[in-house]
Amino acid sequence: MMGKHFRVKVEFYVSNFLYESYLNEEKTMSFYGFCHVIFPWLFKLWLRWEVFGTENIPATGPVVIAANHLSLLDPPVLGAAAPRPVHFMAKAELFKPAWFGFIIRKLGVFPVKRGGADREAIKTGLAYLKNNEVLAVFPEGTRSKTGDLGRAGGGAFMMAVKMKATIIPAYIYGTDLKRHPGWPKVRVIFGKPLPYDENGGIARENLEELGARWREEVLVLRKAGALQNGNICR
Repeated sequence: MMGKHFRVKVEFYVSNFLYESYLNEEKTMSFYGFCHVIFPWLFKLWLRWEVFGTENIPATGPVVIAANHLSLLDPPVLGAAAPRPVHFMAKAELFKPAWFGFIIRKLGVFPVKRGGADREAIKTGLAYLKNNEVLAVFPEGTRSKTGDLGRAGGGAFMMAVKMKATIIPAYIYGTDLKRHPGWPKVRVIFGKPLPYDENGGIARENLEELGARWREEVLVLRKAGALQNGNICR
């Protein structure tokens, strides 16, 4: 009875908080802040979550965190690891039903239509960077089914170059739970800022070269995140 009573009270307070957030848009990041406190504890217990390299993320200014992509857990795991609020793009289909779309919007997620360049999504991402905020992208463009690091699409770095944002490579390990039976161990490793020619523009060749260098840096992070048993994170 006590457990049921406690659960009902928690559900009541969370529902009330969401309703108040809906009425007052100024509380958007308050809900994000609440989750940013709760999620790390949950991830440490459930996923044996570890984070390295947060000192590499600038405290101010526009930042693009570019990470490998393994599963749907990557955005919350990456967002909880970063010391600053992070915005993510997510396929528009995830915003249905409406109540779920409302919640993930409160967590800094905005929709992108797949199958072509979504100008509205790009405009939104650029606006966040112009406002000196943090945007996370997955340059591979899709989740890896094998754990191997795929090739990076140069377009993922277009917004960073256009807004002259700091690019932080990141490596995520262990979120593909089907490949890691038992008690998972998740790691997030942030690398040092990726240097690039801010005056190089968004020419295709420049972006593709940047994507190739990002891949090299993430492979270095993967080696640096070797597990205690000597196996390389992958």
